[in-house]
Amino acid sequence: MALGLQVLPLLLLRLLPILSISLFPFLGYFDALSFLASWPTFKRIVRNGSTEQFSAMPYIYSLLNCLICLWYGLPFVSYGVVLVATVNSIGALFQLAYTATFIAFADAKNRVKVSSLLVMVFGVFALIVYVSLALFDHQTRQLFVGYLSVASLIFMFASPLSIINLVIRTKSVEYMPFYLSLSMFLMSVSFFAYGVLLHDFFIYIPNGIGTVLGVIQLVLYGYFRKGSREDSLPLLVTHT
Repeated sequence: MALGLQVLPLLLLRLLPILSISLFPFLGYFDALSFLASWPTFKRIVRNGSTEQFSAMPYIYSLLNCLICLWYGLPFVSYGVVLVATVNSIGALFQLAYTATFIAFADAKNRVKVSSLLVMVFGVFALIVYVSLALFDHQTRQLFVGYLSVASLIFMFASPLSIINLVIRTKSVEYMPFYLSLSMFLMSVSFFAYGVLLHDFFIYIPNGIGTVLGVIQLVLYGYFRKGSREDSLPLLVTHT
């Protein structure tokens, strides 16, 4: 049973780099990098057959954010921002693949917890879609979903703050990989510029905040890099 549960996530994990390359013209360089930034971490999980002390929460948050931003980018809600829908639909697939892999290799307790959170994510998204279609006209719907997308983006960008605190305490960037920080920074900059060009408050405000947080992470990485072990691979772990 356990082996069967792991087969599909393994196939998805192997297909992610191929999917990213094939969809490169639609994603763009920075977006493809940000989606693939977690791939080495999940290779380690598969290789060790365990999620160790990694946390699934960043992928749960990112999946919900991608779904909300996908809904915002569709013509049902907004006009002229199809790129937002395209990028976030692919992003949702990546985050779902990462979460499924985590569930497959987690212990029984974490498997139930993360599976429940995954169901909640799709339940919340379904509720957002229903409420926005049933209760609002097009203009009000854009405002409603737009503010939700801003909140979800800011929450997602703020999630590394605990890691920043850990970096300062330990004077080590072991748990804040450079390529993840760099790719998130570059993606935030690109969507900030995209939002400014479209005069879309709901795109440029959260990505502007993401840009600032990305700069902070990169500065910390440069400052504390010498005190870290270069062979470490962890992405995000749970510290209690």
